[in-house]
Amino acid sequence: MVGDPLATADCLQITRDVGFDRLLMGGKPYTTSCPLPFQADSVKTARDVTRATLHRWGVPELGDDAALVVSELVTNAVRYAMYAAGRREIQLLLMRVAPHVLLAVADPSDEVPRPKEPDFISENGRGLYIVETYSQCWGWDPLARGGKAVWALFRTEA
Repeated sequence: MVGDPLATADCLQITRDVGFDRLLMGGKPYTTSCPLPFQADSVKTARDVTRATLHRWGVPELGDDAALVVSELVTNAVRYAMYAAGRREIQLLLMRVAPHVLLAVADPSDEVPRPKEPDFISENGRGLYIVETYSQCWGWDPLARGGKAVWALFRTEA
């Protein structure tokens, strides 16, 4: 549930004005970008990068929720985008726009992420439900080069 819709809209407008394509190139203040191969251990790498970055930014209280969400986003990218044209790597992006932190995972697939009705008995199909539950809001944006960035927004306590 969005607590401050105007601040959330401002944060998302910033990312759209700059563009995920440019943000993913890195070099912007308060952004961290990390390429990830299409491998299962990329999920652990993404969690580690997320926790370390949030700690460095002084918001370690987001670490557990953000690591869970980034795990789901990277797992989805590895699972569903691996065979997309060009087989580029996955890209993790973290961006701090106080009081928000934006996590995004870019992949080469143009397939739109679609939440499924959670089935708590099966072993998969709950990823976007988890992303929605633990983040303030989430969505996706197409990339100019093809593919998409799936993002989740968190609000810091401070």
